[in-house]
Amino acid sequence: MKQLHHDFWNFRGSFKTAKVIEIGTHMSLLRRANGRFLVLDSYGLADDDLAQLLALTGGGAQVDAVINLHPFHTIHCTALSDALPQARMIGTARHHTEVPEIAWDPALIEHASTQADFAEDLEFSIPAGVDFISADEKVHVGSVIARHRASGIVHVDDTINVWMAPGILSAVLPEPKLGFHPMLPKALEKRAGAADDYARWARDLARDWAGTPIVCAAHSAVRELPPGGFATEILAALDKVEDTLADHRKEYG
Repeated sequence: MKQLHHDFWNFRGSFKTAKVIEIGTHMSLLRRANGRFLVLDSYGLADDDLAQLLALTGGGAQVDAVINLHPFHTIHCTALSDALPQARMIGTARHHTEVPEIAWDPALIEHASTQADFAEDLEFSIPAGVDFISADEKVHVGSVIARHRASGIVHVDDTINVWMAPGILSAVLPEPKLGFHPMLPKALEKRAGAADDYARWARDLARDWAGTPIVCAAHSAVRELPPGGFATEILAALDKVEDTLADHRKEYG
């Protein structure tokens, strides 16, 4: 567990594809304006991390909800539900179908009405122009992104990544940068205007969340940004996918 702000903590965890390649995962804990807590995403915490979370939250009794933001991040939901049985377990429609043994709250986080319940503490964004739940289960571009109002910290799974060199190469190669998910070409909706909707969403995000100081990304890293860095890097990431968007426009209009 790492404290990034006096009201925000991030937990980094292990996740291996095919049980071999380590790509990592994460979850975050934030203190609400009312003094209680929310958890973003689920992870089966190690004993020491779980002990710290429970110590901060009155044994878990002060956690109002666990908000699962990515429809394809379902593996650890049961473990966290068991650890925090009193908290509302909120997810996407896919969470309900993939992990039916959990007593899910009926509210879905992709719905604006559910997001409004947490508006005092969190801002949310869903990328436009892409499938939120892709028919191809390898395409994880769509998700709900959350930004903690008090700290400005962004918590995101897959939709935005922190691109960084592995291991010792990180000391000699350029510093990490924000980037969009590489499966974007397969995620764009097959309709006219989808590419423009995605580009508009990215530009709006860069403008509206320009003051973001830190991005916590699921499978890569925590990126601490210089002043104005969020807007600069999101717009640069948009430039890098312009060929993808142009190809989509040629095909669909």
